Amino acid sequence: MLFYSDNNATVCPELLAAIHDANAGPTLGYGDDRWTEALDAAFGAFFGTEVRAFVVSTGTAANALALATLVPPYGAVYVHDEAHVVRDECGAPEFFSGGLRLVSLGGAGAMLDAPTLARALDATPPSVHTVQPAAVSITQATELGRVYRPEAVAALTQLAHARGLHVHMDGARLANALVALDCEPADITWKAGVDVLSFGATKNGALAAEAVVFFRSELVRDFELRRKRAGHLLSKSRYASAQLLAYVTTGAWRRNAAHANAAAREIAAHCEATLLEPVEANEVFVRIGEPAKAALRAQGFGFYDWGAAGSGEARFVASWDQDPAATAALCRALAATATT
Repeated sequence: MLFYSDNNATVCPELLAAIHDANAGPTLGYGDDRWTEALDAAFGAFFGTEVRAFVVSTGTAANALALATLVPPYGAVYVHDEAHVVRDECGAPEFFSGGLRLVSLGGAGAMLDAPTLARALDATPPSVHTVQPAAVSITQATELGRVYRPEAVAALTQLAHARGLHVHMDGARLANALVALDCEPADITWKAGVDVLSFGATKNGALAAEAVVFFRSELVRDFELRRKRAGHLLSKSRYASAQLLAYVTTGAWRRNAAHANAAAREIAAHCEATLLEPVEANEVFVRIGEPAKAALRAQGFGFYDWGAAGSGEARFVASWDQDPAATAALCRALAATATT
């Protein structure tokens, strides 16, 4: 009964089948296989526009290499303080760019908004003495499980582009956001002004398969060389590429995310009084107290502590393969804690 993270989930059947099918005999390596060569067209159809798509094996690599391609060593990336690139990537964006600076901003739900970004840009006019504003990075869904509506993305991108900044989206849980919003992939990406996307699949049923998707081909620049230098040009990329092809063409992305989101909503419905954030994707944040957390763990539930030590806060994440029986058991247990 584990609700630690969607990284703990299994690989979904369609993607395992794609790996098996790609395993029939030898083929060229380093991306010169038919699966990898088909990615641009498949992702183009998924997003409804021409794209360049590149395979990497981790979300950290996708984020760091995308930002390093967009931003010079003397550049600044404006990002929320809770963002994965700030909290959980061990300085990878700074390392792979040769020194970019992450400028952390606040905002409810781990979301940036255009007025906050405008104030930050106005507060530090660029000069030869400062890092140069170069990009904005937003996370969809956010680290607190919130989702950006298309108009919110567009407000940020319009401001960023007007100031000469590129826009990157960390889409580790993009599928969950798309299901929550019931919109087309284009609506919250390139149509809303996003330039480059870290396309996540691993959290939603894939095996070490992520992509960097460029909606503006001129921004690809030296990405391929940076990817090779970083050790993410996969010699047997057909296995990751086959998964990504199956992921975007079979509808597995939508079904998997819908199941995870529904489980999160079910959990939230049984602990509404303790919710710290509205539940929009597949994460649930609560303040239930330390005794209740201990009681849940004693019953076999696994989850992460959240917030400051002793705050009584916790995070539950529902996965694509979440056992409905485990979800129901957690709901009963959470409801019981509210009455004790």
